[in-house]
Amino acid sequence: MNAAKTREALGKIAEMFPDAHCELNHSNPFELTIAVLLSAQCTDETVNKVTATLFQKYRKPEDYISVPIEELEQDIRRIGLFRSKAKHIQQLCRILLERYDGEVPREHEKLVELPGVGRKTANVVVSNAFGVPAIAVDTHVERVAKRLGFAALNDSVLEVEKKLMRKVPKEEWTLTHHRLIFFGRYHCKAQNPQCEVCPLLDDCREGKKRMKSSPVWKDKGEKN
Repeated sequence: MNAAKTREALGKIAEMFPDAHCELNHSNPFELTIAVLLSAQCTDETVNKVTATLFQKYRKPEDYISVPIEELEQDIRRIGLFRSKAKHIQQLCRILLERYDGEVPREHEKLVELPGVGRKTANVVVSNAFGVPAIAVDTHVERVAKRLGFAALNDSVLEVEKKLMRKVPKEEWTLTHHRLIFFGRYHCKAQNPQCEVCPLLDDCREGKKRMKSSPVWKDKGEKN
């Protein structure tokens, strides 16, 4: 899909989800970094349940490294991969204290060097905490981008990000990221996407395939 068609499709998504936003609860860049780290292979809903008490107990990097790792593991036990995430959190907090006076760095290149922080996490932090335009490609964004043809099916996550950055004005990167997540999370789901009521069906190669194989859609076609 070229840039013009991409903008048209994104406009329809914007109409569907005009209030899309980061759904991870946080009150500062440090909490957001911890929340995004915890969200890997886990729903935002579960993360928010855990951080509701976690952020009351641990308010700054010093708090996380002042307890045995086993205690931190228990505090985040409901989160998938909780043992490795607890380890990364303590490592990250030590680096923040040693190199950055306990503050989360604003620079993307410094963020990706932190334990447990990959490119997606860094993009979420710089865009939502510091207002730096970025497109974080999570599973929802990748799925939607490939279904709608914004990117090729065999593109890597980085390639998807770069193609979206080329097709979307920089000032709209962050909002586009949120809207694509909402579209993928609540409409174009991995399982049972709402193709039959989707305003983007004509542009969606996978959606058209699904509808052609749908018994309901076949019945409609026969009646017409």
